[in-house]
Amino acid sequence: MSSVSNPKHTAILDAAYALFGSGGFYETKMSEVAEKAGIAKGTVYLYFKSKEDLFMAVTRRDCEGFLQQLEVKLGAENSLPGKLSVIAKHHLFYYYERKQHTKLFFRAPNNNPELVAYMALFMEQYMQAVVKVLVEGGAVEPELMAKSYIGMLDRLKMDILFDPQFAEADAHKRAQFVADLFIGGAIGNINPAE
Repeated sequence: MSSVSNPKHTAILDAAYALFGSGGFYETKMSEVAEKAGIAKGTVYLYFKSKEDLFMAVTRRDCEGFLQQLEVKLGAENSLPGKLSVIAKHHLFYYYERKQHTKLFFRAPNNNPELVAYMALFMEQYMQAVVKVLVEGGAVEPELMAKSYIGMLDRLKMDILFDPQFAEADAHKRAQFVADLFIGGAIGNINPAE
């Protein structure tokens, strides 16, 4: 059954995203997905053979959207500092916008080789997008720099996921700080001992 621009397919993915995000993979029932999507449970199985298959579809849609949106945002920026700022904001706001859906990240299917392989592919594609920015900016060791930059951002995302008081202004501040730190280095951000 074709899923391109199919309203039922989209409704199922939207419902599953919300339920997996708030309750986790194991706690979510296919009947709950069907109810939230406003369709019969059997209809869900016409589109997805299992809950694992549905989770993969939700994950793919989310990751593909992340990469596509990043590409568009990077295309609108010309300078290396500007592009690094775009990456930082995109990374942190991805998690900020999903802070009510953290169980998508922490309660996913265990030991699912398809999910593990897909996430490895997604991370490689994301890293290569950052590498491209750094190569265009004339960076030495662009792969190590890309891994380091993404690593910094990944650490900062934990504040978003675990601090219920985390606000939009905090995300903006951290995104700009990490971009500035990466471009300017730590020395410029340290007060010398008096």
